[in-house]
Amino acid sequence: MKKKADRLEAIKSIISSTEIGSQDELLQELKKQRFQLTQATLSRDLKQLKVAKATNINGDYVYVLPNDIMYKRNVDTPINEMMIHNGFVSLNFSGNLAVIKTKPGYASRMAYDIDSHDFSDILGTVAGDDTIIMVVKEHISPKKIRAQLSTIIPNVDKKYNQK
Repeated sequence: MKKKADRLEAIKSIISSTEIGSQDELLQELKKQRFQLTQATLSRDLKQLKVAKATNINGDYVYVLPNDIMYKRNVDTPINEMMIHNGFVSLNFSGNLAVIKTKPGYASRMAYDIDSHDFSDILGTVAGDDTIIMVVKEHISPKKIRAQLSTIIPNVDKKYNQK
């Protein structure tokens, strides 16, 4: 029987290289690598690794590793096409707050991208499943924020709503 540390590394490797949508699929992949474990053990391992599910380009939920937004995938989709399908829906401002709407499952990844870019005029974000609340410094124009966000969110200007 292989060690737990080896099993955890195998899980991370599989999730990073293959789009896995269920624990059963992951168990099958692990069995191919000669790991023998139960679904309950796998569930505990996924919790320990803080594995989450996020939507892929096709809208299917797949396992992803924490803080690994641009994880490697064996896909034939060019990177610029992936960026177009990033899940962004709309952006609206109210005072020093902004609300970003996304497709279900995309908000957390997008908020992480925004926070990790350390934009000087954005204080931080709070994300749900399909909505991000973004706190902007006082007296910063929505135009300036849209310009900053355009570096990571394609089409942010086209879907901006001034209501």
